[in-house]
Amino acid sequence: MREAKLERNTNETQISLEINLDGTGKAEIQTGIGFFDHMLTLLAFHSEMDIKMICHGDLEVDSHHSVEDMGIALGKTILEALGDKKGITRYGHFTIPMDEALVTCNLDISGRSFLVFNVDIPKVNLGNYESEMTEEFFRAVAYNMNATLHLNEAYGNNVHHVIEACFKAFGRALKEAVRIDEKNIDKIVSSKGVL
Repeated sequence: MREAKLERNTNETQISLEINLDGTGKAEIQTGIGFFDHMLTLLAFHSEMDIKMICHGDLEVDSHHSVEDMGIALGKTILEALGDKKGITRYGHFTIPMDEALVTCNLDISGRSFLVFNVDIPKVNLGNYESEMTEEFFRAVAYNMNATLHLNEAYGNNVHHVIEACFKAFGRALKEAVRIDEKNIDKIVSSKGVL
């Protein structure tokens, strides 16, 4: 099993996280941010990665520190769980239609950190979740798992639907990218020989 655990404590957040890349999509999420709990639960389900995350953050300020720090923690644990990356497919791609919204995720677990985020999200609050934190979350994940991540919105009107499509598309792309290719189980999928 490709698993990792992390405890991350700052003056702003205290995070406990456990993941299993070879799980069944089970989620135990307690962040104090209802909408974000929903998004992380969807991410677990669609990636088939088990996620157990508890975060106590300074929500009296806003959701910024909590969401960004959870992205950092998730990126670090995914990277740790991948180990030497031998046998992984490396690339993942998925497009999610969510009612009127359409979002595509392209992912390369390349060893190079980059985020392209062409998603138009109006600045609104969904409960105590600030919608603009969506980009910050995915940037933190990408940069801490050393991956190139592109999220592109073709169209969409409902903010909830657009953000949900981002999380679902990322989950499905991640599922494909971390999948072990049995034909190349002892190989690094790179002409450089390293990811």
